[in-house]
Amino acid sequence: MVCLTFYGGVDEIGGSKILLEDQDTKIFLDFGMGFGSRGRFFEEFLTPRTANGIGDFLAMDLIPDIQGVYRTDLLTHYGRDPEKPEIDAVILSHAHADHANYVSFLHESIPIYCGETTKSILEAVEEQSRRGMENEVLNFKKRPLYRKDYRKPAVKRIFKTFRTGDRIKIGSLEIEPVHVDHSVPGAYGFIIHTSKGAVVYTGDLRLHGSNPGLTLDFMEKAKESKPIAMITEGTRINIEKDDSTEQTVYDTARKIVNGSSGLVIADFNFKDVDRFKTFYEIAKESDRTLVIGFKHACFLERYASDKKLDVPSSDGENIMLFKPKLATGTYDDADYSNYQFIKDRLDYPNILTADEIKRNQKKYLIVLNFWYFNNLIDLKPENGEYIHSLSEPFNEEMGISFERMKNWIDYFDLRFSQAHCSGHAPRYGLNKIIREINPGKLYPVHTEHPEIFRKYFDNVIIVKKNIRFDI
Repeated sequence: MVCLTFYGGVDEIGGSKILLEDQDTKIFLDFGMGFGSRGRFFEEFLTPRTANGIGDFLAMDLIPDIQGVYRTDLLTHYGRDPEKPEIDAVILSHAHADHANYVSFLHESIPIYCGETTKSILEAVEEQSRRGMENEVLNFKKRPLYRKDYRKPAVKRIFKTFRTGDRIKIGSLEIEPVHVDHSVPGAYGFIIHTSKGAVVYTGDLRLHGSNPGLTLDFMEKAKESKPIAMITEGTRINIEKDDSTEQTVYDTARKIVNGSSGLVIADFNFKDVDRFKTFYEIAKESDRTLVIGFKHACFLERYASDKKLDVPSSDGENIMLFKPKLATGTYDDADYSNYQFIKDRLDYPNILTADEIKRNQKKYLIVLNFWYFNNLIDLKPENGEYIHSLSEPFNEEMGISFERMKNWIDYFDLRFSQAHCSGHAPRYGLNKIIREINPGKLYPVHTEHPEIFRKYFDNVIIVKKNIRFDI
């Protein structure tokens, strides 16, 4: 018997956690954080208690309460006995937090399979993030009950990487990863060969990005497998068609930059290598220097090591690193002692400060995320432009942050522009992908509108959380 249980990504975007069982083999497809479900109960200053292990997450149904999955130390803090792992593996589609972050809670003996680039991105995230219970994907320090036992070394998880063309054998399953195009490099869909036939999982994907051929490759392979079932993302099934592409982002942003006589600020997700390339090319063509943060450098240096991505490193031509004002505000090296990812790069020759940018603003295009907008106080932009190259807010919490961001922009008299291309296919693209693959059954996940699929397909199974579905 082959069955699926959906523990996340049900009636919400993200939080994907899909258990696939075939005979005695059990694997999870992704194990991510559900931003929507988490946001119903928690926020910045009201967070799950680490003192309760994974208890708060279990109690609020943010992770499934099932046997043989979680770390011994986190169970002990919740007053539960250790459990023998019963999951054979977790297969990660890509490195976004809503697909990968809750691997942090899993028992260290459960192997994690992911693409080589995904592993590299997770390393970059780990380097520049403050350690916390929800972002211990690659390794973790066990949390014993008593402080005297805290000095034990970190536990490294078992990671096994793959590329397109590999075949992964896990128990009764053979898994075929095939690259797809998404807003983060190294994203994959999977063809899972079970005892009853092929099951396809799309992960997150699109056809309108810079590399549609990747998704077309996946569609062809998936179609050849004659799948009995397909698990598809449906983030933007409620949007009929969106003509935005990376080229339209380039065209829009280039026009803004070329028409500016002051500082240009861009805000985009630095995991998105296509978006970096867009703004890097615009900066070069407009005789500006692209200024990135030290956190960005952690990603860029790893991307540069992958020749297929074809990007410069953080010390490349026309790139500078922005040194933020911390601690004493004197830019003394000691001010960065608590930020190892900055400390390790203080000897780079291409570092500059807000004062240097301020003196010649039309020379620079700076990548500045909203969470670092307090640097505008030092930058003092004149005739400035702000290019928001991210999705518009789609929930109440994001809407509040967006309004706060607009307050900063208005205060510093920046001109606001939107230039974005989504990492997810709209309805037109999703329908094309599904029709081409032609699965026996269709299971929509990662969507708030699964019912829309029924308007176009007669084989749709509307999934319910924590309910097992036999294929």
